[in-house]
Amino acid sequence: MSQPRYLIHPRDEIMHTMDRIYRYRMTTTSGGNLSIRDETGDIWISPARVDKGNLTRGDIVCVRSNGAIEGLHPPSSEFPFHKAIYEARPDIRAVVHAHPVALVAFSICRQTPNTRLFHQAHSVCGKVGFAPYACPGSEQLGLNIAATFREGCDSVILENHGVVVGGDSLPKAFQRFEAFEFAGKTTIKARQLGNVLYLDDAKLEQAAERSVDFESYDPPAATGKERELRRQLRDFVRRGCRQRLLISTEGSFSARVDANSFLITPTQHDRELLNVEDLVLVSGFRREAGKLASRAAKAHQAIYEKHAGVQAIVFAHPVNATAFSVTDSVFDVRTIPESYVFLQDVKRVPYGTQYRDGQIASFVSESSPAAVLENDGVIVTGRSVLDAFDRLEVLESTAEAVINARAIGDISTMSDAVIDELRAAFKLA
Repeated sequence: MSQPRYLIHPRDEIMHTMDRIYRYRMTTTSGGNLSIRDETGDIWISPARVDKGNLTRGDIVCVRSNGAIEGLHPPSSEFPFHKAIYEARPDIRAVVHAHPVALVAFSICRQTPNTRLFHQAHSVCGKVGFAPYACPGSEQLGLNIAATFREGCDSVILENHGVVVGGDSLPKAFQRFEAFEFAGKTTIKARQLGNVLYLDDAKLEQAAERSVDFESYDPPAATGKERELRRQLRDFVRRGCRQRLLISTEGSFSARVDANSFLITPTQHDRELLNVEDLVLVSGFRREAGKLASRAAKAHQAIYEKHAGVQAIVFAHPVNATAFSVTDSVFDVRTIPESYVFLQDVKRVPYGTQYRDGQIASFVSESSPAAVLENDGVIVTGRSVLDAFDRLEVLESTAEAVINARAIGDISTMSDAVIDELRAAFKLA
């Protein structure tokens, strides 16, 4: 299959990606820089001393392969290390540098996050490295960073500085950057809970080898219900990304269309940029022609088949709840009435259960709508797309409150008598 043609101008790619990084609070007004090396060898880069929260396409600078500079502003002061990375790694076509808080924390402790927390982070981040300190903008910093990339590293912590990642396109570099920061945040949260669990080679291989072998088919014309569910899924997936309940490379969301069919997010597609036509209709053992369903589709299908009342399912990796999934700490939601009423008792699912035929369906139901997946985030079910999303928000808020409470004192959970009262008052099964 031929590679898709790149049709977006580097100015627009850099502008939109920087806007996204800034909205996610992964850089500051003055911090960070992005670049793209185009097919001619020219390097397009964000400018020096321009507000990252209001960057326009006209602000982007082009440094020609002959060294000539074109633009309204000077290029970023970090241009030397961007250029050094491209010279060291011909396969890299885009670079992201910023100072996201979790990775900065690692940089000032002279450590790198272990991305074996979950398979997707390990896969997306690539080889992780560490570059020794040198003055920002200096030739020596460029030499230090380029040497680390030359060793095959793709995601590099800069000592007392931040992080830089490379990719074969800016979207891929952004996804790598986002996944790396997510791994860093999750590690920091997890270390507040207890012993952090990492995946060995066998478990990473188990996740990598899973496949979805649905046959392709051309579905009939979409019903009004299907069209409405497509809109809801698109909107809530985008909201989830913007609220950091989902990231661009992680998670799946589905909604039941009828007894035999459901819609689900596709694999290998940036979650925030999904459109209604990107969602995949799965019916029985068939999936909509021309699209690839999420690799979690079989797990979604097993839950729908076993639990007729479940109308929507989300697999997600919100940082605080995921911190519980990568530790041996028990996640007790008996904290406030809302948490228990919405979630009831949250089970813990052994690693890999979701990859085995139908087994995940035994861990969730209408009366037990959420579970923590060991080293793979959480799963939440609902009576509608809105209900599943609402429960996901409550789950993450509860997890964050519990982690924060540990810094204050001993956690006091609600007694069995209170739980019995809640079950009776809200008619919980």
